[in-house]
Amino acid sequence: MSGYEHEVKALIGAAGVPVPRGVVVSLSPAVTSGAGAGAGSPADFGAGFAAAAGLAEPLVLKAFGPGLLHKSEAGAVRLGLRFDELGPAAAELAARLRPAGFLVEEQAEPGVELIVGLVRDPAFGPVLLAGLGGVWAEALRDTALRLCPIAEEDARRMLAALRGADLLRGWRGGPPVDVDAVVKLLMTVGGPGGLWERLELGEFELNPVIAGPSGVIAVDARYVPDPAAAAEGPLDEPVTDFLPLFEPHAVAVVGASTSRPNFGNMFLGFYRAAGVPLVAVHPTADEVSGVPAVPSLAAAEVDYALVAVPAERCAEVVRQARGVPFVQVMSGGFGEAGRPELEAELVAAAREAGTRLLGPNCMGVYCPRGRQTFVGGGLGPAGTVALISQSGGLAGEVIKVGERRGLAFSRVATVGNAADVTPAELLRWLARDPETRAVGLYLEDPRNGRELYAALRGAPVPVVLLVGGRSGQGRRAAASHTGGLVSDLRIWEAVAGQSGAALVTSQDDLIGVLAYFQAHGTRPAHGDGVLVVGPSGGASVLAADAFDRAGVRLGPLPDDRLDALRGLGVVANGNPLEIPVGPMGRAGLVADVLDALGVPYADVVAHVNVQAFFAYASAHGDPGEPLYAYTRALAAAQADRPGTRISLVTRNGDCAPAGVEDEVGRIAAAAGIPVYRTMEAAAVAVAAGGCHGVA
Repeated sequence: MSGYEHEVKALIGAAGVPVPRGVVVSLSPAVTSGAGAGAGSPADFGAGFAAAAGLAEPLVLKAFGPGLLHKSEAGAVRLGLRFDELGPAAAELAARLRPAGFLVEEQAEPGVELIVGLVRDPAFGPVLLAGLGGVWAEALRDTALRLCPIAEEDARRMLAALRGADLLRGWRGGPPVDVDAVVKLLMTVGGPGGLWERLELGEFELNPVIAGPSGVIAVDARYVPDPAAAAEGPLDEPVTDFLPLFEPHAVAVVGASTSRPNFGNMFLGFYRAAGVPLVAVHPTADEVSGVPAVPSLAAAEVDYALVAVPAERCAEVVRQARGVPFVQVMSGGFGEAGRPELEAELVAAAREAGTRLLGPNCMGVYCPRGRQTFVGGGLGPAGTVALISQSGGLAGEVIKVGERRGLAFSRVATVGNAADVTPAELLRWLARDPETRAVGLYLEDPRNGRELYAALRGAPVPVVLLVGGRSGQGRRAAASHTGGLVSDLRIWEAVAGQSGAALVTSQDDLIGVLAYFQAHGTRPAHGDGVLVVGPSGGASVLAADAFDRAGVRLGPLPDDRLDALRGLGVVANGNPLEIPVGPMGRAGLVADVLDALGVPYADVVAHVNVQAFFAYASAHGDPGEPLYAYTRALAAAQADRPGTRISLVTRNGDCAPAGVEDEVGRIAAAAGIPVYRTMEAAAVAVAAGGCHGVA
């Protein structure tokens, strides 16, 4: 197929997409080249357009040929023609554009112009785009994306998500569009068995599709095939048991020095402190840094080996790992450094040895339960939160900062270049690990994006995603509006939206959402909506803004309970609800407010101004006691209300004396209450809980 519009319309028409009635007029070589007397005059086209006599006026004339992919920009389209105007219009276009031929069609009735397109993302495969089209496609960029195949619910959500969705429902007295017909079109293109499965993408676009009360019609179509596009085959689902990776019976470290301390020696120190059975691999020494040594990895009876030698030597070491289930290559200098052949050799060495490879270019594994660690300072408590990260440095920060804020980890794996073991493979295993109840991911390159997407959709535990490099700098130039409207950021938003994963934009939010899942992930909600309570009118106004930005609606207070609230001395102006919380206030006021409201909320976010608790510190023996009392009261309220998820925001926490915030965190954590330092962080976490059905 050459990809000319009439050929694409024949293809989509056979698939059930409505297209205008039309005829194709091919030009003779003499007319196309301009040779011969009178070539290209109106008379040259009269007989050729005779077949168009049966079409209903007004008519549309479109020139097609090499270089005319964007016909409107090239001036290759004429609208509103009568039959007798076709010849002169064609002569003018032929003289200027030298086309291969013309397409004559009946002009469609006016309606809402939409764009429906497909593009193959390098990581995630075919992606469907829908939105306002025609001249508005790139001007407004009002579109929605979903990965193929979509379900009917996806199609309806795409349309509902458009800023211009009101146009479909009828606007300023206009008739509503036949939305069911639009949904059917989206399913024909992007649903199971749809066009996305039959095209060699490339890019495919219907723009505009005119939608009206009686249906839809695709008045323009373009298709840019890519014969190199791989078919979507069945997903590879390895059955590797990763338990020995996280809980090895013994560990080997390759690359520690007897004379010049290096990363290998550092890891030997970490493992010695953790108490895991340990062996060093050294060609000549009997021991390294007080650890017994063997001459090669082949002589090490271990479940896990950490390799920290120069990149050029890594494949040689990995070939010795027969009988070792997992080898982690910390060393960099492979694909990320422009040496993919060295990375391919490393993977081949792992296959030859029969071992699974973690990395290269990664820091390792952390699991307090299995005494696995790549960070100094000792092991934290064993918990239920897992993390998969392509950055070892970021993973280390999340571990240390997260543990300081009350997170307790089940398993952490850094995967670096993910040349063998992929994030998707680990996610499938962790999502069914009895010790794990929530998973966080930091990714830059998903490797097999379709595999990751399937793993996210199949995960029975809540998942939060932090993605680096989402700006899409350096994406290839697009051949269509669809290609230009698809970016890395929007692909990840579609992945999260369809899979139910939460997508966050910062490391702090990653930690905050994991804290929410750790505290509330298994707590069934028996209420609905979100209530924000705390002091200060200004802070409440800003809280409303923060939750609005996070996509969380704060519903109104029940009218019949306002008098009961006023009886508590509460100014019942709305939600957020302003209550007098402070060192001189009643610690249990939040519980009293909830009782007075009589409405079971799914989430209650209580915020305090920490600074206010210490403005009167001299009046108390322990300056932190009023704040501790308030936190204990929240803990009691949480215990009495298992169907409500309470979160605490300690605004201005840096005004507290040393140790106070830590104690507040301990009291809250024991009650299953996550603590946040800002209203923005709490709003993101509550929103994430909602997108997982947790809240």
